[in-house]
Order: sequence, then structure tokens, then C-alpha cells
Amino acid sequence: MRDLRYAIEAGDTIFAPRLKALLLRAVLLARRRLELKASSRLEYRRRLERDLDAVLALQPTDRHGRRLRKRYLAVRESLFTFLEHPEAPPDNNRSERDLRPMVTYRKVTGGFRSSWGPELCAGIKSVVGTAARRGVHAYDAILAALAGSNGLASG
Repeated sequence: MRDLRYAIEAGDTIFAPRLKALLLRAVLLARRRLELKASSRLEYRRRLERDLDAVLALQPTDRHGRRLRKRYLAVRESLFTFLEHPEAPPDNNRSERDLRPMVTYRKVTGGFRSSWGPELCAGIKSVVGTAARRGVHAYDAILAALAGSNGLASG
């Protein structure tokens, strides 16, 4: 929403306002997704995807609108997953909150000293964070990841 608001303020009058209105509709549905029947969620998803196709067919003249259009074309298939799978969160806020301590670490220490350090650290953080949310001990999850299995079934 922040990027859409910025694009609108920067002059995109074609793409960003319409996409913002569509995503606001999706936010309202996300709040109700657990109480809706599967058939209702599927119908809402079809409508949102149809409307998204119409918005993505627009050709913004502003560079901010073009950048946003390109981004949403890339994630189009997974944008409304929360309606098909109501247990899936409709946003990535939790993932971003989980990464926040790593960002602080990078700023305080001046970053990693190797090219492989950030990748390894992000991988471990991802495995451990997912394991914690699923009730799996961090040690077991790391061992499973090193062994080549996901090992994240709740235990």
C-alpha cells in the first residue's frame, strides 16, 4: 500500500489508484476469510483475479506505475492465495518482523565479512523461524535441513 500511495502521489493516475482499490477489497476479504465457506472464498478469488487482470492490462505512463505493474505481474499467481488456503496469512508482515533483528545486526556490525555469510545466516534464520512457528525444535530443524529433508512437520 505504501508503494501504491507513493506512485499515486508521484503522478500515476492510471494504474496505482485502481490497484489500490482492488487490494483494499482484498484486505476486507482477508479479514473475513476464516468465516467464509470454501465456495464463497473461491468465488471471491475468481472475481478479484478477473479484476486484477483488467488492472494489469492497463499501461501506466508514469515510471512508478510501470515499476509497480511489473512487480505485480511477477507475483500475480500468489496474490490471493489466502482465499484458497485460509490458513495462509494474507501478508508477509510476520516474515518481515522475523527478519528485523538481522537487519539491526547488519547495521550495528557493519555487515558480514564474507560473501557466503548473509546467505547462510538468512537460510538458518528461515529454517529456525519456520520451525518455531510449527512447534519443531530449532536443532532438529537444522539437522533435517542439513540432511536434505524439510523436517518441519509439527511434532
